[in-house]
Parts: sequence; C-alpha cells; structure tokens
Amino acid sequence: MNSKINISINGIPRQVEKGLTILDAAQEAGIIIPTLCYHKDLCIAGNCRVCVVELLGQKRLSAACATPCEEGMDIRTNSLHVRNSRKHIIELLLSEHRAECTSCYKNGNCELQKLASDYKIMTQDFIPLVKNNKYTIDDFSPSILKDDSKCIRCQRCVRTCAELQGVNALTVAHKGDKMKISTFIEKSMTDVVCTNCGQCIIHCPTGALVERNYIEEVWDVLANPKLHVVVQTAPAVRVGLGEELGLPTGTRVTGKMVEALKRLGFDSVLDTDFSADLTIVEEGTELLDRLKKKLVEKDDSVKLPMATSCSPGWIKYVEHLYPECMENLSSCKSPQQMFGALVKTYYAKSRKLDANKIISVSVMPCTAKKFEASRPEMRDSGFVDVDYVLTTRELAIMIKQAGIDFGKLPDSKFDRLMGESSGAAVIFGATGGVMEAALRTVYELITGREVPFEKLNITPVRGIEGVREASIRIENPIQEWEFLNGVELKCAVAHGLVNAKKLMEQVRAGNSPYHFIEVMACPGGCLGGGGQPIPTNPEIRKKRMEAIYAEDEAMTIRKSHENPEVLLLYRDFLGKPLGELSHRLLHTHYTPRNRY
Repeated sequence: MNSKINISINGIPRQVEKGLTILDAAQEAGIIIPTLCYHKDLCIAGNCRVCVVELLGQKRLSAACATPCEEGMDIRTNSLHVRNSRKHIIELLLSEHRAECTSCYKNGNCELQKLASDYKIMTQDFIPLVKNNKYTIDDFSPSILKDDSKCIRCQRCVRTCAELQGVNALTVAHKGDKMKISTFIEKSMTDVVCTNCGQCIIHCPTGALVERNYIEEVWDVLANPKLHVVVQTAPAVRVGLGEELGLPTGTRVTGKMVEALKRLGFDSVLDTDFSADLTIVEEGTELLDRLKKKLVEKDDSVKLPMATSCSPGWIKYVEHLYPECMENLSSCKSPQQMFGALVKTYYAKSRKLDANKIISVSVMPCTAKKFEASRPEMRDSGFVDVDYVLTTRELAIMIKQAGIDFGKLPDSKFDRLMGESSGAAVIFGATGGVMEAALRTVYELITGREVPFEKLNITPVRGIEGVREASIRIENPIQEWEFLNGVELKCAVAHGLVNAKKLMEQVRAGNSPYHFIEVMACPGGCLGGGGQPIPTNPEIRKKRMEAIYAEDEAMTIRKSHENPEVLLLYRDFLGKPLGELSHRLLHTHYTPRNRY
C-alpha cells in the first residue's frame, strides 16, 4: 500500500507520509513555522494558534501542529493573511504579558521574545492589560518560581505534569479572560503534590516558570576570604553544560568545566561521581543484606523490591502518593547528600579545616536537588550538608558573568580526596545507569566474577523505553552468598514518573516480580533533568546519553567498588559499608506527605 500523499507547500509540490502534520511536513521541506504550545515531548494542543497556515479553498486558517496532511492539499505558510494573523496573535499575547525582558531570568532564551523579535513587534495595537490584572508570583518553593504575569497559557506545563509525570500539580483554572494556570485551590507549589522535578520549567516557553536561583549567594561566599568553598558536580552536568556555552549538543566538557570552576574561585573542585560510587557500595550492600534477611532468615518485615533513592523528585513522589511503600526505598541518601555530609566531616578532618567555615555548593541537572538540600533530615554532619544548589544553567550564567571563554579553556582534573570516580558513577546521569552500576558491583561481590556482559555494558537496562526489565541468573556464587545460587535476580528500570506509577502499583498490590527497581523522575534520567539546558527533546536527550556512555567507556576504572578513594574512605573513616558511621552520615529516612 502506498503511504505517500501529494501536497503543495508554498507552490512547491511534495510527497509526504500519510498522517504527517503540516508542521512536520513543513519542517521536512526546510520551512520554519513558529510554535508556542507545541513540544515534541507532549500531545498536540493547538491552542496558541501561532502556527496557523492557509489552506487554499478553506475560509479559516488551520493550526499546522494539529492538522494532518491530506491528498492534494495546497498549503500557504507565508501569505499576507497568515503573516498578519501570526503578528496579531503575538501582539495579543504581549498585551497580557509583563514584558520586562531585559530583567527577566529567561532573557535570551524565551520563545515569545524570539517571536516578537522575528516578527518585529515594534508597536502595540492592543491595549496593555498587565496593569489591570492582579497577577501573583509564587516564590515559596526552594526549587521553582511561578510568575503568572509572564504566562501565555499555552498549557505546556499542565500537559508536562500530567503526561510525563502523572502528578497533575498544575491545572487550568477558570475560563475566558479569567483563565489561568493554577494549583489545587490555588495553593503555593510548595504546599501541593509537586515533586520539584522542574520538567514544567524546561517545557515552559517563557519566564512564567523558572528555577529559584542562588547565583548571587554563591558569588558572595566565593568573595569571602574567610570561607573555604567546595563544589561538587553531577555526572549529567558535564554532557549538558557545553550546550549553554555554544558547543554542540552532547559535547563532553568535563575538563573545561573543572577549569572554569577553578577560575570562578572555588577552593576545591570535586566530583559527585565519587559519592555516586560510594552510593553503589552502600546501596549494593543494602540490597544483599535485604536478600539475605528475606530469603535466609525469612524476615517478613524486610521489603522487596528495593528501590533506588538517588532521585529526590522520585522520593517526594513516593512520600506523597505511595507512603505505604516508603520502606521499599533504599535508605541511602543521594550522591549529592552523601557528598555534603562527608565534606563537613571527612573532608574537613582530612584537610584540617573548621567545618563552620566550609561552604558546600553542588552543581546539579536537577531542580529537585534544591528542595532535597533544604530537607531537615539532611543535617547529619551537624551542619546544613549542602548549602547551595546550582543548576547546569546557573553555572553557565556564572561562567558568562566571569567573562570566561569556555571553548578556549584547557582541560583540568578534579582535585584529589573525593575527586576520583569510576565509569559506573558517570552513567548515573542516564536512565538505567544506577541499575547498571549496581549490577556491576553486586554481581561481582556475589560471584567474584565480572558481570557476564561484553565490556561491562549491561545493555538490557539501557534505552529510552519508559519501563525496561532485566534479569541476571546467579551461578556458582562464593560461599557467603551460596543461598543465591540459581536465583534469577530480576530488575526493572523506569524514567518519568508516569512510568514509575506502573511499577509502584505492582509494589502496592504486593505482586511485583522484581528484586530491585531503579526510578529516575525525569525523562532520560538526570541528563533530561529540570536544571539542564533549554530546549530539551528526545533527540537532545539521546545525544547526551551517548556522551554519558562514551565517558564511561573512556574511564580507566569502571566499577564503583574499585574506586581507590572510596576504599580509602572506608579504611580511614567509615570502617565498612552499612557500619555505624555510614548509617549516621550516609543513610536517611522518609516523610509521609499530603496527597492533595
């Protein structure tokens, strides 16, 4: 059957796949049609009408994003009628938009601002309505700022929260000129079921939703000579930062990033990957401990499957919607928080520093990390374990403010003591990475042999499918783990909370077939996090993922339990995995939260 149809775009005949939208057909033809409500990650809405085109023979203009091509269709994307309509739509949006562009956080990366520039909206034919509307700014969350005066009601945030995350923290309220994007009974975002994942931020076309930034606070502590400022950087940052600074998507910039941080004035530039390796040792040991208690000691109080605890958005999701399953979560803190607790204890002791004078800064791909650092449980060092969390975007701003030509920087190495890491830690940045890193270690601890996958690449847990499954059969284990002989260790990986729900419904019902589950709140894992460069889409996430795995394969050490600095940490400070000091500094508990 012929799946091609004939159409004409601006007088040029074309053959396109049947079912393709006019927007996609135009993109294939090299024709740019502006959009605002459209996003590759989301369902079609067609409510902004910026993408209107003219179909010869029809009186009304059609939304290109929502109109499929039909045989013989004659499309005009640049007629006078189309251009005037688009311009008027943009003017109407601007009439209700607080256009303080030069002082807006999204200045230079705002889709509405770009359209106003492209269409040269020099005058305003419509009455400005900003002064007449009582807009609100919600700045109570430690992660997200919501400014209604900059909202264009495209509903991308609403669809993101519903379709990608299944949380529905944001919704459409009221009708007509009273319509707005709101929350449950218009509460602050800090008081509703919001996971702080930031996906609404990276899908918002304007400055209506942005991260709460701590740039000036970090500049202040860097300028204080009495303070010792330490910075840690997450694995996904090194494959995203370059995009914000003019390099191609997916460029690995680890060495340049380290050099830039040193030039910004940080006293010690260290690696969250170090504590990612530590997380694997602790979490892997915890999994084995649970398996032993469940299968050998027949302890029914032990909960399986055990779920990873690295993603703070995922943790808050469970606390809100599955509080009865909190015991299934690993008690391990995230790598960020393990690192923070150790900076003000182990690092301070080793460097003979006063922990009161240490400021701990982290650079993360994740807005939920800002909330995580503010949790009252995260003070086991005797101080606030992590003082400030910057996103990848915030670090890029600081580099620009400092006048650093990022592309010309030489490569530098992380400082020693909590700066060494393995390839297993690097892949924490991609969905499936924590699972793969854990299996590399756990299988070897059980059997004394490497995982039976070529070059340690556990491909079944890799990919972009919403939920993925893998199993490894345990054969000929060492004597301590003889009870696992013949056991098929069953694992599952999910990314995006709408997919996590599928796994958690099984856990709640008591019929989950798995021993171990990994969940990352954001699509693609941390590399698609709410603090990463904007825009994001499936193609961009794929390139970042390829960069993550390339970084892993380039590492000399590729298993967490072989990291020499982690071994030194246990020898000189912690003692052993799951030991008394490890439990105090590296493990935590969770808090049931409201469901509304």
